Amino acid sequence: MTLTSSPPARTAAAPPTHRGARSRRNLRAWAYASPTAALVLVFFVVPVGLVVVMSGSDWPLLAGNRGVNLPDNYADVVDHRLFWPAIWFTLKYTVVATVLLIGLGLGLAFLVQEASRWRAFLRTTFLLPTALGLASASLLFYAMYSPQVGPIAPLLDRLGVTDGVVSPLGTPTGALWSTVILIVWRFAGFYMLLLLVGLQSIPGDVYEAARIDGASKGQIFRGITLPLLRPSLALSTIMCVTGSLLAFDQFYILTKGGPDSSTMTVVQLVYNLAFESKRNLGMAAALSVIVLVALVVINAAQLRALRGTDSDTRAARGTRAVAR
Repeated sequence: MTLTSSPPARTAAAPPTHRGARSRRNLRAWAYASPTAALVLVFFVVPVGLVVVMSGSDWPLLAGNRGVNLPDNYADVVDHRLFWPAIWFTLKYTVVATVLLIGLGLGLAFLVQEASRWRAFLRTTFLLPTALGLASASLLFYAMYSPQVGPIAPLLDRLGVTDGVVSPLGTPTGALWSTVILIVWRFAGFYMLLLLVGLQSIPGDVYEAARIDGASKGQIFRGITLPLLRPSLALSTIMCVTGSLLAFDQFYILTKGGPDSSTMTVVQLVYNLAFESKRNLGMAAALSVIVLVALVVINAAQLRALRGTDSDTRAARGTRAVAR
């Protein structure tokens, strides 16, 4: 007698998703996202669209739109005597501020992480300047740099750095470094916090394994800390570069672009074209569009250069580097 195997039982097919339920879920998702979408539309998309229209129009400050004049605004901006000096100064300031802020922020993050005593005090001390607004901090440093009421100008005179009690803001080099000191004081604690979060996310087992293998502190830093800290470094660098390229408040309050327009940033030039020298919103909008395109390109290049792989690949790469 031959036994025949019964055919395998078929599993019941899942019931089709109800279209009404899916539609309700989609509507609920749109309802949650609509307030943010409305804010982005009103405060970003519409202003950017208006700036693009203004950049191609003859639009004096007090006369309104007089019609299309594309590409005259862009040509006039590029031919402006302060266009290239402002770009060069902005790039120079961005490089100096980024190197100092990221380097000092990383050093402070290591100090706070490794400190066995006074850890809470150190964190509070380094983070305290970030509670002060940039405009308020600029006014504070403006008073400190003042030859009449500030302590810094008399101190520099006693040390022989300056010939007489003069403001550090009176020379192009002094104005640049005086502003950089303000920015480092104001933002070093913020970048310390960003990098400290990245450092604390690195597993301690990786360090322990490297020490057991006989890796030195320099090898551990190059092979483990830097690769695993790459996302935090990328975020900090992008934020620092973007903020430095858009610098306005500190220079407007401290130097007004002086002396002799030597500290004129690109954003200051936008303000100058719109409300002071030219009073031409079309030229200011054209320069704003150029700045926006440059920011997109620079940020895309930074993301491409600083983009890291997933954490497992980075950890394996760091372990191999230490082993070598």
